[in-house]
Amino acid sequence: MTQRVLIAGLAFAVLSACAPQVPDSGQGVGFDNSLEAQQQREAALAQGTYRVPDTVLPPDGSAEATAAETTRILAATRPAAPDGAALNSGVAPVQASPANPAPVTLGNPGISDENDFDAVAERQTIESDAQRIASNAAQYEIVQPEALPERSGSDQPNIVAFALSTRHPKGQSVYARAGFGGEDRARRNCAAYLSPDQAQIDFLARGGPTRDRKGLDPDGDGYACGWDPAPFRKASNG
Repeated sequence: MTQRVLIAGLAFAVLSACAPQVPDSGQGVGFDNSLEAQQQREAALAQGTYRVPDTVLPPDGSAEATAAETTRILAATRPAAPDGAALNSGVAPVQASPANPAPVTLGNPGISDENDFDAVAERQTIESDAQRIASNAAQYEIVQPEALPERSGSDQPNIVAFALSTRHPKGQSVYARAGFGGEDRARRNCAAYLSPDQAQIDFLARGGPTRDRKGLDPDGDGYACGWDPAPFRKASNG
């Protein structure tokens, strides 16, 4: 029994020796967080011995060298001016404002001084304005109105001319009508027309308004199927 315990203990010791050591996660990867390393860093900070990398400052690290290197880099990276002209002539830019307007460049078509009374007064006078107005008026062309041409090629009645030739309103009996059932007959016959205008044209073409062969005007006002001359009269009077 004792021999078995001794053998098991030796096997455990061998396995422990072969197992890899787990690093301390508190140190971090690549950092030495030991007490000695921390004391060295604090001493370096207190003495000011930390330097900026050489890729930022010149080798000597002086203020004069830094300024010279900065000037050199700016000159090397500045965009080239067109035709070799300087990007900055050394003249301070003009700050335009209502109290300090931007200067007017002569010969620049993009800048107008039409709102400057003094500038306009130097170029124009009352006489020149009168001449310009007269010149513009001479170019006007007045077109006189002409009468509408007569309709040709058609013998159908003109309902516009008929409307303007009448004065009595719709519904006022002017012409005698005979027969019974005039309203029903007019309703049936008027249904054959697409509009009152077409009914009035056919009514006039068949002898209206004095004669009403199809019974389109039962009340005798001279207007077939409810046609109304009032809109034509209103349009003519403006």
